[in-house]
Amino acid sequence: MGPNHDARSILDFLGALRDNNSREWFEANRPRYESARADFLAIVGDLLGRFDSVDDLGGIALKDCVFRINRDLRFSKDKTPYKTAMSALLGSRGRKSGARSYYFLLEPDGRSMLAGGLYDPSSAQLYKIRSAIALDAKPLKRILSRPEFVRYFGSLSGESLKTAPQGFEKDHPDIELLRLKQLVAIHGMSDKEVVAPDLVPHALEAFAAMKGFLVYLEKTLAD
Repeated sequence: MGPNHDARSILDFLGALRDNNSREWFEANRPRYESARADFLAIVGDLLGRFDSVDDLGGIALKDCVFRINRDLRFSKDKTPYKTAMSALLGSRGRKSGARSYYFLLEPDGRSMLAGGLYDPSSAQLYKIRSAIALDAKPLKRILSRPEFVRYFGSLSGESLKTAPQGFEKDHPDIELLRLKQLVAIHGMSDKEVVAPDLVPHALEAFAAMKGFLVYLEKTLAD
């Protein structure tokens, strides 16, 4: 990271916010928030500035990638007003990007992550992916077994059905993949990794290892 990045200030602020998640505390500590947000924007801006080594995002603006810290409380039982993480979605349409997008989240106590995939797919999207896997899982399995993918992500994360999805055989050889309700690659990061000087290169390497998986999803959904 460059001299203008201070990931420690981000984690410290978010940790304090988690313990004091109220509008009163937030307003009293707004200068601290503004400073932590500026550090987060600097890190994401650095990521975007070097992202050509991973993927072509078509010149998306930083402001279109970063999520607000205010929570949407309309449909939530949890009425705490603020998220306890700072996050961004790097893709050709910023926060509105589809399957081919790269999620960057900083949160204290080892909850930071680099992730991508289908977190909340529609039933139509899931059916398309499952149909492709049922027909021929080899292309996806090749991607998931690449050493660089295994190194950063291990295997796919996400919720699974307990049984076979409707319309697919229970004894299909790739039933484990077919049962997935989410297809997500997640690389967790410790606080030590987040505050290390190589956070941005680390993230770029992980995202490069994820790219083949995201391209597979994008192509399969487009077919």
